[in-house]
Amino acid sequence: MNAATPTLLYIDDDQALARLVDRGLTRLGFTVVHAASGKHGLERLQQGGIDVVALDQYMPGLDGLETLERILAIPNAPPVVFVTASQDSNVAVTALKAGAADYLTKDIQGDFIPLLQVAINGALRQASIQKARDDAEAEVHASRDRYAALAAEREMLLREVNHRVGNSLQIIASLLHLQANSSTDDDVKAALTNAMGRVAAVAQVHRRLYTSHDLKSVLLNQYLDALLEDLRRSAEGNRMSRLTLKSEPIEIDPDRAVAIGIIVNELVMNAVKYAYPDGAGPIHVDLRAQDEHLLLSIADDGVGLNVKTDPRSTGMGQRIVTAMASKLEASVERDPGHAGTRIILRFRRANAPATPKPAAATAS
Repeated sequence: MNAATPTLLYIDDDQALARLVDRGLTRLGFTVVHAASGKHGLERLQQGGIDVVALDQYMPGLDGLETLERILAIPNAPPVVFVTASQDSNVAVTALKAGAADYLTKDIQGDFIPLLQVAINGALRQASIQKARDDAEAEVHASRDRYAALAAEREMLLREVNHRVGNSLQIIASLLHLQANSSTDDDVKAALTNAMGRVAAVAQVHRRLYTSHDLKSVLLNQYLDALLEDLRRSAEGNRMSRLTLKSEPIEIDPDRAVAIGIIVNELVMNAVKYAYPDGAGPIHVDLRAQDEHLLLSIADDGVGLNVKTDPRSTGMGQRIVTAMASKLEASVERDPGHAGTRIILRFRRANAPATPKPAAATAS
């Protein structure tokens, strides 16, 4: 729209009145284009350059309401002011319901022209406000679509990263397994097997994230089930044939899942090595929610406190459990009433928020 000289299309079969409108509105700063029928008005609209339309009701051929309907079907149609000599209020109501911006009763002397100017200016302002609103909504939708596209791309890239990291870690775990199997030194074999379990615990988290509906969380029951299956496959003979899991479907963030998986790996391996000196026995992993906390226990029915200390032990497993428990801000205790060995960890679902440090006092 040309804000300085808006163009009005005046559709009316009354030629004399059209000339009065042309002279009156031209003096008021409008460019006036006249069409003597609804058909000619529609043809002129197709050429473009019209900012607002004034439309008579009673014309040969298409009447005003029929013409209004066809105008409003045009994409980005200009606003329409309905102008007619009819005193019938039903015509006004019908026109406004059909989409006219305003309604005005005309007279043959042209006294209505100042009122027509007011109605046209109001229609133009209303159309300008509506266009600004539509443009703003379109920009909001476009921004939302761009954000959604970027978020989808970011999620796809994160899944691909987790997939590749998981695969790479799994390759490392497989290489450690091969190296352990080819070693003739029992200490080296044990160290490599332990290292393999730790790598597999981390790899499983990334594999869970690749297939998860949410990249920010891991289902612990599925993760631990897959982790224990890895341990069963890597064990010699049937030493983990009675390894069981009981876990609620608890979601947790990936970093904490890694710490939990490594703790489970270390304590299960410790039970395998020390709980049953004469063979294999049951090992139970249990994870359940308790209010805002989680309880994790690893239990066996083995020799308990009568376990013999291995002089070759480096204590690495215990240090790893302590470090991961610290990461979880977990308490670790041994159940004294259990016949074998039962280690219980209690920790929050999420780490407590950090307490802000007090500001340093300034000297007075």
